[in-house]
Amino acid sequence: MNDRMTTPWGEPALTRFPEDPRDRLRAWDASDEYLLRHLAEERVPLDGTVVVVGDRWGALVTALAAHGPVQITDSYLAREATRANLARAGAEPGAVRLLTTQDPPPERVDVLLVRVPKSLALLEDQLLRLAPAVHPGTVVVGTGMVKEIHTSTLRLFERILGPTRTSLAEKKARLIFCTPDPALERPGSPWPYVYALPDDVGPAAGSTVVNHAGVFCADRLDIGTRFFLRHLPDGRGRRVVDLGCGNGVVGTAVALADPNAEVLFVDESFQAVASAEATYEANGAPGRAEFRVGDGLAGVPSGSVDLVLNNPPFHSHQATTDATARRMFTGARRALRPGGELWVVGNRHLGYHVTLRKLFGNSQLVASDPKFVVLKAVKR
Repeated sequence: MNDRMTTPWGEPALTRFPEDPRDRLRAWDASDEYLLRHLAEERVPLDGTVVVVGDRWGALVTALAAHGPVQITDSYLAREATRANLARAGAEPGAVRLLTTQDPPPERVDVLLVRVPKSLALLEDQLLRLAPAVHPGTVVVGTGMVKEIHTSTLRLFERILGPTRTSLAEKKARLIFCTPDPALERPGSPWPYVYALPDDVGPAAGSTVVNHAGVFCADRLDIGTRFFLRHLPDGRGRRVVDLGCGNGVVGTAVALADPNAEVLFVDESFQAVASAEATYEANGAPGRAEFRVGDGLAGVPSGSVDLVLNNPPFHSHQATTDATARRMFTGARRALRPGGELWVVGNRHLGYHVTLRKLFGNSQLVASDPKFVVLKAVKR
């Protein structure tokens, strides 16, 4: 498979992070190529402050590294991929300024490039945060695959920044052109969003949930987590990991049920970990907690964990893949002590029991309904 992206600035070799020879998804797509080609063909000035939002794996900032762009990403994995791709391309250390969605954005933006995210809420949040830095001369260009750009996407650009139009489609990709309007009255940000858990989720009923934009199912409790909350094991004073914690409601429920539990919340999303910390604090959980943005359980000592709770994603952006779940399960097995348990909730059709049996040698059905299963695997 060719891992080189052809751009007007060269052909950088790009990979995702972490590199997995079994998961050969490209680190860029036609929308990245379309945007870069447009910048070159239209001779867009790149000598000011260039900000790239939502760069999936660093393809855009790696191509534009000579212009000193600023990357804003919610993904730890995307940031690490960017670092690796920049190093591989021979970019000078510090050539690209790497910011997260939780960092203050630049005070002035001359070129704003937006890779449209899957989450409309995250797009709204980022445009609202960047709008004060945009001026009438700012060049604003969004990009995405046709299936990712909807009328609601364009309305967001128009409502927050100014008049918006789209390009013709090329290779199923499309560009968004927006003309900043300094006189536009922008709406206030609705984020973070706060709500109370419903009454049918066991001991955590009524607890407060805090969601920053972009967290999965940010305006309500998703049905998989709702089912999981009804069947959680007792923390019993153990070291517990809420792996892929999202808004942290699962780990917080354990902490509220057992003040002696020590809970590690970990996710690769900066928005998610900020949400988890806010959720934990909002409920006054009495135990000990740690909040970590990272690559799963990497960095957690082997054999140091008693219980891992996991609701794994089965999408990587638009691609359906079990690679993330497989890596989470593998990491959990390494981190668990002998006798430690991994509890997983997932859609029935995903067949996680097969993967768990291969990794752990066992898988037990704890609970099920027509859509979801809760499974337990024990490290022998």
